[in-house]
Amino acid sequence: MAELTVQALNGMDKTSFVDTLESVYETSPWVAERAASDRPFDSIEAVHESMRQAVQNASHDNQLELLQAHPDLGEQTEMTDASREEQASAGLDQLSREQYEAFQRLNETYRDTFGFPFIMAVKGASPDVIQATMEDRVDNSESKEFQTALDEVHEIARLRLDELLTS
Repeated sequence: MAELTVQALNGMDKTSFVDTLESVYETSPWVAERAASDRPFDSIEAVHESMRQAVQNASHDNQLELLQAHPDLGEQTEMTDASREEQASAGLDQLSREQYEAFQRLNETYRDTFGFPFIMAVKGASPDVIQATMEDRVDNSESKEFQTALDEVHEIARLRLDELLTS
C-alpha cells in the first residue's frame, strides 16, 4: 500500500518530485517536470489532472514519443517494473505459445498501422479481452486511435498514482 502522501509530494524540491513521479507516465519525466509548477496539490486527483493536462497541452511529437515509450503487450523484453507488474496482473507473462504468437502478429500490425504500440490499461483484464480489444481497435482511424491510446495512458497513470500515493 502507498505510504507517500500528496502533502509530502508537495514538499519535495523539483528534482525529487520529478524523480518520484517520472515512471507514472512511462519513461517520460517531462510530464512530471511540467506538473511540478502546479503544486501544491490537494488530492491524488489533482496530481493526475495536472499531469494529464501536461500531456494534453504537449506537442503532437511529445505525445507520440510518450506513446512510443510503452512496451508491446505480451512482449517478453525489457520494460519498466510498473509495466511488468501490470502485464503480469493480466496474465500476459504466461501466454500460451499460440496466444504469444497472436499478440506478436497483432502488435506488429498495430504498430505498422499507427506508429506506436497498442496501449491499454490491462490491470486485471484477461488475455482474451485484451486480444479482442486489439483486434477491434486496429480498425480505428489514426486520429481516433491516437486519442484512445492517450486516454489509456492517462488511465494507466491514474492507476500508478493510486499505487504510489495516499491521500
